[in-house]
Formats: sequence, C-alpha cells, structure tokens
Amino acid sequence: MSRICDRDKVIDMKRILICTTILSTVKAFLIPHIRILQDMGYCVDVAGYKDVNELDAIVDNVYDIPYQRSPFSKHNIEASRQLKEIVRKNNYDLIHFHTPIASAFGRWSVRKFRKSGTKVIYTAHGFHFFKGAPFKNWLLYYPAERFLSRYTDMLITINQEDYARAQTFKAKKVEYVPGVGLDIDKFGNASVDRKIMRAELGIPDGTIVLLSVGELNQNKNHETVIRAIAKLKFQNICYVICGDGELKSHLKELSESLGIKNKVKLLGFRTDLSMIYQIVDMFIFPSFREGLSVSLMEAMAAGLPVVCSDIRGNSDLIEDGKGGYLVKPDDAEGFAEAIGKTILECVSMGLSNALIIKHFDFKRVRENMKNLYDNIMP
Repeated sequence: MSRICDRDKVIDMKRILICTTILSTVKAFLIPHIRILQDMGYCVDVAGYKDVNELDAIVDNVYDIPYQRSPFSKHNIEASRQLKEIVRKNNYDLIHFHTPIASAFGRWSVRKFRKSGTKVIYTAHGFHFFKGAPFKNWLLYYPAERFLSRYTDMLITINQEDYARAQTFKAKKVEYVPGVGLDIDKFGNASVDRKIMRAELGIPDGTIVLLSVGELNQNKNHETVIRAIAKLKFQNICYVICGDGELKSHLKELSESLGIKNKVKLLGFRTDLSMIYQIVDMFIFPSFREGLSVSLMEAMAAGLPVVCSDIRGNSDLIEDGKGGYLVKPDDAEGFAEAIGKTILECVSMGLSNALIIKHFDFKRVRENMKNLYDNIMP
C-alpha cells in the first residue's frame, strides 16, 4: 500500500502520531484504526520501540524510540526526550497514546504542546489497578494515571470498570469504546474439516476439547486450569493451549506430576486460530488481569461456551450462567465444577455468546472511533 500523504506536496493535511511502548502493539491491534484515520484524510506516523518492520509501508513515518515495558528503565527517559523532539519537529494536530508506559512518560513529555493546539488521546487497554489487583499496582499506577489525566484531552476506556473509575479523573473527556473491534465473520464463518484437523493435532475422535489462547506466563494462569483438569473424572478430555512463553517447561512438568500429561497439549504460537476455534468444544480463559480480551471475543464469535476468570473485562463479555461461567482466577475447584457443568450446556451457551459478541464487531468500533476523532480534531 502506498503512503497516503507526502509532506512536501500536501502541507495542509492534518497530522496524527500514534505512540505505543512497542510497535508490535500497533501491528497486532491498531492497523485498522490507522486505516480509519487515513480514510478520513489524515497523515499518520507511529512511534515506539521498533520490534517489527511491517509498519514502514503502512504509515508515513516510523520513529524508533527506546521505550521499555518496565517503568523503572532509564531508557524511558531517553525515549520521551526523543518523542518531544519528534512532536516539536512535526507539529502534530493529535497524539494518540496506547499502553501504560508510553502513555505515562509520553503525556508528561508533550504536555506543553497542548497549549499550541495539539490534542492528546490515551486509550487505556486495561488499567493496572482494578478490583483485586495487588496493592503495589494501586500504589504505583493509580496516582500516576490520575495525575496524568489532567494532560489528556480524551481518555478512552474499553471496559465498564475502567470507565466508571476514569470518571473521577481530570481528563477533559472520558469515553467508552468496546475494545479494538473484532472481525466477527472471520471467526464465526471459518471453514474446517473438524475430524481431519483434530487428527492432525493428535486428538482422538470423540474427545471433549478445551482451548486456551495466550502467552505462557503467570498472568494468563494456565496452571489453574491444568489443576482443574486433574480433578475432573472425564477420561475423554483434552486441554489445548495456543501460545508460547517462559512457563512452557513448568506447565509440562505440572501436567506430568498430576498424571494428565496425555490430556494437555501445548501447541505453541498459532496463526490458524480461526480454524482451531472451530474444532474445540469450549474456551477456557483464567487470566488474573485483562482489559478486554481479543481472544475471548474471538472464541465467542466462533460460538464457543466459555469458562473464564471473574475479572474486569471478562465480566463485560460473559454473563454468568448464560454464555458460560465466571470463576475466581485461583479457584481450581471452581474451574473444574464450571467446566463439568458447561459440557452439558455447550450448544445453548455458544449460541448466546455468538449473539452477544455482535455488539463488539469492528464495524461498530470503527464508527465509534471515527466519531471520536471527528469530535476532538481542531
């Protein structure tokens, strides 16, 4: 795709900068939002730690600045200095921040440009402080977000708990948008030969297949589900996890120690999730923290019943007892009980989820974002 604008030829076009901690976030979630802005006639640049290269052909400029995920990294200071110079040079009409670190350091570094008309948006994809969050999260992130909100023209939240809390902040406007949007047709209408694909993955015919999608880390909490599987008396059950991460060896060892090694399959990172959703019977999502999970929405679009942790974001999507069950994230016994009940109610719960998720379709999110951009642009 050719770039939408040429600064040397089109000097009167409005310019927008999208800033994230790492640019793979842009690649994974924000390209459709860039298309919205470009379709509206804006020139779009991106800035962040350049861990991917595919964005160069999509936007006008890609700025590689060394933001790091740790709030204590000295590189964040240097990245913010570079960001300030980029903004000074390009005189942006709007800067849209995503991810906590880039948004925190970035809003502080560009705050003075608001006096000359630059608008600042921050989309919070899930505050680190939430009901049940560790006290250290509240101690570190809550004061920072509350303070920095005064340098924010629009604060966008993607779940109801964050939206309610943001009302007490100092941002000029607080808006709710239902996530980054989902291509429902892609996951609801995928075609696959269920029997053949199961055989390719080594799953016997007639097996009850449970699926989780997510990085193998502490937050995604796959361990609780493995412990729950060990408590179930079903012999023909298989727990499939799609994702890579630091806990891969630990999860394998745990499965073996619990005597269910043959019931747990770690498939690694997959690019064919739309098909995998079609060959499983249930989606399990035990995370400790989420904003509004894309993988959970994908599973719902595929018509799957869900057993998930009772946390912010998940409770926006799943009504307990209707589309599945909500369980405390560290309750292995509760997950086992909910999985057992859901096996008996798979069809009706899956149909309910497929209906609910239509409210989160990207077409709706696109219209929401277009209206918000229209309302805030000078």
